[in-house]
Amino acid sequence: MRSTSAATALAVLFSSAALSVMAAGTASAAATTVTNTGGLVVDGALQRVFVGDAANGRILASDYNGTLVDVNAGFGSVSDLALSDDGSTLYAALPNTHQILALDPATLDVKQTYTIPTDTGPRHLAFAGGKAWFSYGDQWDGDIGSVDPAVDPASGTDPVAMAQFPTEGTSIGIWGQALLDTDPNRPGLLAVGETGISTDSMAVVDVSGATTKATAWYDGDYTLNSGIGDIDLVPGSDEVLVNGTDRDAWADGKFTKAGAYPGAWGADVAPNGLVAQVAAGKVAVYRPNATQPLRTYTVGSSSDYNVGTVRWAPDSSRIFALVPGSGTYTLRALTQPTLNVPTLTVNAPSSATRAKKLTVTGRISATVPLPAGVKLSVTRTDLDSPSGKALAAVTVKADGTYSFTDTPPAGGTVTYKVTYAGDAEHIAVSASDKVAVSRAATSLSLNNNGKLYNYGADVKFTAHLGSTYKNRTVEIWADPFGSDKPKKLIKKGKVNSSGNIAAWVDMTRDTTVTAVFTGDSRYQPKTVKATAYARVKVSTAVSKHYRTAKIGSTSYYWFHKNTDPLLTTTMTYYPGRQQRFDLQVYYQGSWYSTDSEWFPVGANGKSAVSLGAPGESGIRARMRSVYVNGSSGDSVNSTTYGAWKYLYFSN
Repeated sequence: MRSTSAATALAVLFSSAALSVMAAGTASAAATTVTNTGGLVVDGALQRVFVGDAANGRILASDYNGTLVDVNAGFGSVSDLALSDDGSTLYAALPNTHQILALDPATLDVKQTYTIPTDTGPRHLAFAGGKAWFSYGDQWDGDIGSVDPAVDPASGTDPVAMAQFPTEGTSIGIWGQALLDTDPNRPGLLAVGETGISTDSMAVVDVSGATTKATAWYDGDYTLNSGIGDIDLVPGSDEVLVNGTDRDAWADGKFTKAGAYPGAWGADVAPNGLVAQVAAGKVAVYRPNATQPLRTYTVGSSSDYNVGTVRWAPDSSRIFALVPGSGTYTLRALTQPTLNVPTLTVNAPSSATRAKKLTVTGRISATVPLPAGVKLSVTRTDLDSPSGKALAAVTVKADGTYSFTDTPPAGGTVTYKVTYAGDAEHIAVSASDKVAVSRAATSLSLNNNGKLYNYGADVKFTAHLGSTYKNRTVEIWADPFGSDKPKKLIKKGKVNSSGNIAAWVDMTRDTTVTAVFTGDSRYQPKTVKATAYARVKVSTAVSKHYRTAKIGSTSYYWFHKNTDPLLTTTMTYYPGRQQRFDLQVYYQGSWYSTDSEWFPVGANGKSAVSLGAPGESGIRARMRSVYVNGSSGDSVNSTTYGAWKYLYFSN
């Protein structure tokens, strides 16, 4: 109970707890990821890809999709990998422990450990002539050695041979830990690229016999390349590919410039001569000696300086690339590398009129010429054909352009998709464009906008829909004022033969009612709103009086002059709601306002106020309770005035 003489403001604090739910994600296959690259080789028989993790001393095995299938760890460091010609043994170079491991490719179990008598390697690996070849040394003193798996270490003969770089015909040896490469089609040759200095010294060495022989030698003088970061033997040709770009041919023991691919930082050459080249976040595939790529894969942003390593599958069916990102390298499988990717464009008008003819144009081109008379399939997708409708195929002109006309039967967004099915040299490609096709305006109305109702009135809201094509369904939504009650669908259905649909709303709050027509293929969507208002329910009970009697035609509650009247207001409850208590006194034939104060409404909807005893007789007063939209602490109802209660104070 509150007193008018001691009324105070109440502060109401609401707090809420947020519930956070974490949904369990579906399990996904693990990617093959390393911190620093330590070799990459592909086993065609097992369809496995082996990756060395230089930083973490691991050897990982992936399937042909790049999914991790096996791992062996604890090697301290791994700098390179090589696979024997028969695929029976995987070799790994461990420079920190100066060892070469022979592993079973199927299990990654270590079969044999070879100790390499050097403190500067082994670094790079390659398998040629039935032996595993490795490089070692420092910047000023490099060499190559070999491991002969046919020699049993228990026999007393050391399978490891050092200082195998041929001195005859090479004038001087190599500096640094040389890069090595082999060609399965020429198993007795080994390419050697110097890394210790930038003078490009390199050699092709015959390792098929008991001793190594220099097939060709270049004592670097800066005329062929500018340092060697990658070297590949080119299948079917007496050439090496340096840094993925420079083609250097050998003959009569010497190297000469033979051509170049566009600039790159590294590459790998497939057994069929295709080149997978790495540059600026891309892997580009070139046919032998071509200057335009057969296919280009984007594997990172242009700011990515390089892809760690690329390797072809032995059957040239795919390329494997170690792609940098967030401090790691992740293995990715690049499929269909032998197929050229055409460029296809579709240009449709941005807007058009329904049932009027429009024209669509476009072009198809490719770095590998397309067959003459290429046909493209066309599909139109619209509101009447959401799954697509096939249109007549279109023939490409000699200059690669095409065009076709169509008359769209449906309005809204219309999509024209053009597809080239591909051929023996080209992958299938598709492109599309959208047209905003006009639709007729829709007539939709809703009654009762702006009307005021008593609390709890059941009000019928009727929506009227005008002409449409096929869709005759209307939704009616009710959104009561206040954040505690969400917008709710109260009716959805087809309008009757008069175009009407109705829904009833219990008006306990101001409410926005919305009618929604979602449109059809010939008429636009339409939404209309009507806001109706609801009073609160308010009443006041008077107590402590000793009788009721009329003064004139008005009924009064009679009190003794020293009695405090108790007035209890009942009002529709809402959190934080207050009632305004209006008090007036009758004097010389008129009513005069003496006080208006605010009192909270309890959760039970009650607000009791003790008026106070005047101590004098003959006084007439009246009071009422009022809800004022906005001022009563909320805005979910419309301003409502309670009935006046009349009080008389006697002796």
